[in-house]
Amino acid sequence: MLPMQRRLSLPFLLLLSLPSTAMGFALAVQISALSWLLRTKYQLDIHEIGLVWAAGPLAGILGQMLIGIVSDQTWAWGGRRRPYILVGGVLTALSLAALPSIGLIDRALGLDAILGVAITVALALDLSINVSFNPTRSLIADVTPEGPQRTAAYTWMQTVSGSFGVLAYAIGAIWGNVVLIYFGVGLVLLFSLLPPLFIAEPRELHPAKEQAPPPLGLGAVLLLMRPLWAFAAYAVVAMGLKLAGHGEHSLWIEAGFGVACLLLMTHALMERQPAPGTAAEDLPAFRKVLAAHSLSWIAMQTTFVYIIATLEQRFPALDDKGTGHLISTSFLVLNAVGALAPALLLNGLARRIGEVRVHVASLALMALAFVFLYAAGHSPTNLYIGMALMGFGWGAIVSLPFAVFSQCVAPSRIGLYMGVFNLSVVLPQLAVSLGIGTLVKQLPDKGSVFLIGAITAGLSALAWLAVRRPDVPGARDMGAVAKGH
Repeated sequence: MLPMQRRLSLPFLLLLSLPSTAMGFALAVQISALSWLLRTKYQLDIHEIGLVWAAGPLAGILGQMLIGIVSDQTWAWGGRRRPYILVGGVLTALSLAALPSIGLIDRALGLDAILGVAITVALALDLSINVSFNPTRSLIADVTPEGPQRTAAYTWMQTVSGSFGVLAYAIGAIWGNVVLIYFGVGLVLLFSLLPPLFIAEPRELHPAKEQAPPPLGLGAVLLLMRPLWAFAAYAVVAMGLKLAGHGEHSLWIEAGFGVACLLLMTHALMERQPAPGTAAEDLPAFRKVLAAHSLSWIAMQTTFVYIIATLEQRFPALDDKGTGHLISTSFLVLNAVGALAPALLLNGLARRIGEVRVHVASLALMALAFVFLYAAGHSPTNLYIGMALMGFGWGAIVSLPFAVFSQCVAPSRIGLYMGVFNLSVVLPQLAVSLGIGTLVKQLPDKGSVFLIGAITAGLSALAWLAVRRPDVPGARDMGAVAKGH
């Protein structure tokens, strides 16, 4: 074990962040380039683009859950998470390299089915990312103790990952998305193959003085994800309708599942949590996190996938290149703030008032930013201002919830819980791809994308108020951890 790992110094936290940064960069490439590529190069309709994006959540459901469970029980190549990070990094790089060649692949296979090839390539990319994403984040929980050191590790993870996300959007804005894709191939290989070799993983994931918790059966896992049942049921129904050729339909189905979703979430948010120190795991708190976190991802995924429709309507004078530049610059601003905020602001605030309070405030600011964009986002300047304000919430979404939920559950099966937690990301993403696209297509004002974001981000902030977490001893030392002392 390296001395800097024993001390959990800042250089080690930065090294620990790089594998997750590799996967985050791949996602940034996908967010910046995929919708633009499908719209401008292959002329897919907006609802078809949503269908391509549905491949990602499907891959997340399969990949992160399965890899999380399996990696908890794995020991190979000197690590528990290392094999999946290494293999996933290579596969992700190859899948990224295939993105600009969707048309070439289609012609080479003689299929004349651009949509099918695009879905296949997107699915391969997301499966590859998901092979590594769960292990890269579980690795952080494996090698850091509960409390301020883990919170510092996850906030630095987002700062490093977010900073490279800014670089991704800068490359896309200056040199174009094709250059960005090929740069991403090299970076993913570098950051996923080298850092894991210098991180010593613990052979045992639970303290020696404690018994390993009993295994969870399928029924227990299904109960654990109860707040997300409506999302899962809707995904099955909506995907079935699309495959049966009934993609165009009224929104009564979506409305029914929306009501069911709110009822299940309300039930989870009203669960009583055990008194601090009376239970090995606080599963009611974990379910509350699932409910609250899923709402924030509806806001973000709707923006990622459908902002192109809003900008095409609000900026009709722009050509394809100009629209791509506006999208890349907007996401650059969003990620610049989202990268800097966690380590430089949110970490310190969490030390003083707690992760949950900081997260609620960040999401509330994000909801206000969406309102601003809906009302005033008709110029590039106002668009960038709104994205900057959103960045505080975005930085919180991709950092603080990991620190909160990882302290509610048993360390020895953090991969399993990380997989279930990921469902609160991918199931809402799937709902956005399958349902929100139909809604956006029918709405005459495409700026409603921002209104949807305002409502769901606001609801997420309210839901997080129900998550009760006790103070963790040692919070006063967080500042020293963040400074590498």
